[in-house]
Amino acid sequence: MFKFIIRLIYIPLFLIGGNGLAVYLVGAGYGKIWLFALVLGFITLAFALEFLVPYDDFNKSHGDRLRDFYHGIVNESANVAGLMMLPVIAGLMTMPSLWPTSLPLWTQLVLAIFIADIGITLVHFASHRIDTLWKLHAVHHSIKRMYGFNGLMKHPVHQFLETLGGAAPLILMGIPQDVMTLLIVAVVLQLLLQHSNVNYFVGPLRHFLAVNVLHRFHHLKTAEEGDVNFGLFTTFTDRLLGTAYYDKDRVISSDDIGIGAEPDYPVNYLAQLLKPFKS
Repeated sequence: MFKFIIRLIYIPLFLIGGNGLAVYLVGAGYGKIWLFALVLGFITLAFALEFLVPYDDFNKSHGDRLRDFYHGIVNESANVAGLMMLPVIAGLMTMPSLWPTSLPLWTQLVLAIFIADIGITLVHFASHRIDTLWKLHAVHHSIKRMYGFNGLMKHPVHQFLETLGGAAPLILMGIPQDVMTLLIVAVVLQLLLQHSNVNYFVGPLRHFLAVNVLHRFHHLKTAEEGDVNFGLFTTFTDRLLGTAYYDKDRVISSDDIGIGAEPDYPVNYLAQLLKPFKS
């Protein structure tokens, strides 16, 4: 019964519970340290629930735990640094703000998620078609299993490009720093959800949300099979691009994940940082 409840509430726990709590903390004027604690708490929760209700053997380490930790620390530190620069960037803007600040905070977050999702998805899509971008993005696709922390495992240069794709239109619109902060929290929660090894219930939500049962197809070894489901938050842009895909009968295991053309892709963190610039 406990496992059934976990499978049932996992999506609303992360999407509604996590983001709702973040909106409350920001709206009530709590410091950023509380948002950091929230994110850390949900990362810990994701790890725990993956062991309680696993989809497959993705919990088994491939000698990648420390490497993934390094990726997570570096990339999230970069997000924090970028957030600190937002007031400076906003100060250089001379055009009037178009952001609807009169809307409730949660509505502003939903709008930011929708706009950012389109930009991030398009950069992701391009990264599978432009060789220079693919070399950077391949770091993420080199994973041999899928669990929550994999979502934070990216080459920092590619993360910057994806972030730029999602954040640039928001910055041009004059998004407030508090809403951008909430968006970063939402991205982390979604990456945990999207790469999760928890066998949670999805149902008809898979038609709208970019959840793990869809994203596993994106991580299949071959370019032909993995050239689908690029969305971060939703399937909206994938449906426009014609890249949305799902096969309810397909079971994906560790043997199906990775880069088929490069089975010996480096596992070490520093080697992965240098790999895109060596070939």
